Amino acid sequence: MSTFTDAQIEEALESLPGWSQEGEAIVRTYEFADFRAALDFMNRAAGPVEEMDHHPEWTNVYNRVDIRLSSHDAGGVTGRDIQLANVLERVAGAVA
Repeated sequence: MSTFTDAQIEEALESLPGWSQEGEAIVRTYEFADFRAALDFMNRAAGPVEEMDHHPEWTNVYNRVDIRLSSHDAGGVTGRDIQLANVLERVAGAVA
């Protein structure tokens, strides 16, 4: 699995509003109505994340979930990260 170039990441993120590149990863912060909604998002995302066997770095503080995606085994952003970002977008849309 090869890592994306900065240009490839930039192009992929055009269809992922709110996502940005930060070093060797892509990042996004989701804000929900409250703590329960933030946890609902994480719980709903757990199934698809596990199916992909590609786990995000994420933290939750009250209504916010901060996510960092990188393919550590490849040393940067790959297609799997972009695919997972799209899955997370769909899940977040269902929670909002």
